[in-house]
Amino acid sequence: MLSTSIQLEAEQWTARADEYASRVERFAAPHARRAQVGEAHPVWDFLFSYYSLRPRQLRCWHPGYGVQLAGSEAVRRYRDRRGYTVDVSGATVSDTYLRSRVETTSFVADLLGATARRPAQLNCFGLHEWAMVYRSGEVRHDSVPLRLGAAGTDTVVEAEVAGPLRCSHFDAFRFFTPEAVPRNAGSPSRATQLDWEQPGCLHANMDLYKWSYKLSPLIDSELLLDCLELAAAAREIDMRASPYDLSDYGYTPIAVEDAAGRAEYVRCQKAIAERAAVVRQDLLARSRALLDAAAQGQP
Repeated sequence: MLSTSIQLEAEQWTARADEYASRVERFAAPHARRAQVGEAHPVWDFLFSYYSLRPRQLRCWHPGYGVQLAGSEAVRRYRDRRGYTVDVSGATVSDTYLRSRVETTSFVADLLGATARRPAQLNCFGLHEWAMVYRSGEVRHDSVPLRLGAAGTDTVVEAEVAGPLRCSHFDAFRFFTPEAVPRNAGSPSRATQLDWEQPGCLHANMDLYKWSYKLSPLIDSELLLDCLELAAAAREIDMRASPYDLSDYGYTPIAVEDAAGRAEYVRCQKAIAERAAVVRQDLLARSRALLDAAAQGQP
């Protein structure tokens, strides 16, 4: 049995849980209101559609592995939560659950470590969204028009004003139209993900949120929310640089078809990358600590 290293009394952990609840409503409450009336949002729905953590799951605060929550309220709240064990003294994430997630934790640690070791590439200019509609005759957000129209969008992709497409993120590249695929400088795949991901990529930085909830409840929810806040900031830049006209939603475009727009995109991309580097290192450190803790319990 692995030992629990920290115990939080009821007044300590409920205060943290309440503070977390206030932070999380910034994201969960607007999404819930839109969902109730069937109102789509081309920017923010992505955080709850592409990313699979539901608002009710996001609202549940977790202290992370190695923390014992004391008191009967902990028993009541976490008795039926995945990964927890409870007794008369309180609740904690179980050693059994930690060991069951070693493979996932190891993958996350390997991916984050490989990404962090690479230099940031800041020359893709967000053209992955353009490549997703190139010569398709369709748009991915059917309620939002293309800012330059279909022909104008195709022209930007074909112009290669800054060279070929340079998408390094498989989960963006896989949505390229067939005509756009050969225009990319390389072909990232799921099998080669660890060889491609790099810290300048907006989508790799957004995905820190995905890797954090893949590790939940082994990591604390405050870190998960740090990752979500980063993902939201990156998503806004991603969509402002997209070919879509989002002016009705209050977003000023980053016109990457022009030199000034590309320069603005690089500035924004660099700021996200610098912010993500801190979060990535935090998540990497937690992942490695979890692997060390799991190894300690092996015979």
